[in-house]
Amino acid sequence: MKKIAIFASGGGSNFKAIYNNIESGNIDGLIELVVTNNPNCNAKKFATRSKIPTLVVNDYRYPLNKDKESIILESLQALEIDLICLAGYMKILPRKIVKSYENKILNIHPGLLPKFGGKGFFGIKVHKAVLNSRERFSGATVHFVDEIYDHGPIITQRKIAVSDNETPESLAIKILEIEHELYPEVIKAFCEDRIVVKGKQIKIMRRHEN
Repeated sequence: MKKIAIFASGGGSNFKAIYNNIESGNIDGLIELVVTNNPNCNAKKFATRSKIPTLVVNDYRYPLNKDKESIILESLQALEIDLICLAGYMKILPRKIVKSYENKILNIHPGLLPKFGGKGFFGIKVHKAVLNSRERFSGATVHFVDEIYDHGPIITQRKIAVSDNETPESLAIKILEIEHELYPEVIKAFCEDRIVVKGKQIKIMRRHEN
């Protein structure tokens, strides 16, 4: 069983999807910690209700970046965390954490990377950019995290057609449904040691291949 840490800043819908898949037995993992920069976010409230330990790390509590890095890394190492899942986390991870957990940090992006990714592209802003560019398709991307926003190696993507009468809001609903299916699938594969990394090549093995 893999030990998982969730990093979240907002509503935490992907966090809840992961939690529900663990509770149902679909994912062989355990959420040991939720890290947030927002002590009032719904993700933290859900973690508290679910009796999952939380760690609040922000500029108010830890003004120095080195202190933020240290407290997060020490907490992850103390719990022997195997996997970090970003679920709407609005801060870039400190370099030392990224290096310490190389190919062990996942993120899901509400678009088809490398398009519409990077700093400033999140949430509804991605969907507005997709429609403004008259893209025929959009979707969600799960990738490993490196030191650059939305830049790490892509693990998998799922796409849908953009309809003629699409709005940013309607597209957001469709993409979120995909996220809630795709992210748990990748986490499940990670927890079953079915994600194989060879250089820049990443493959999700089928169960009978593992």
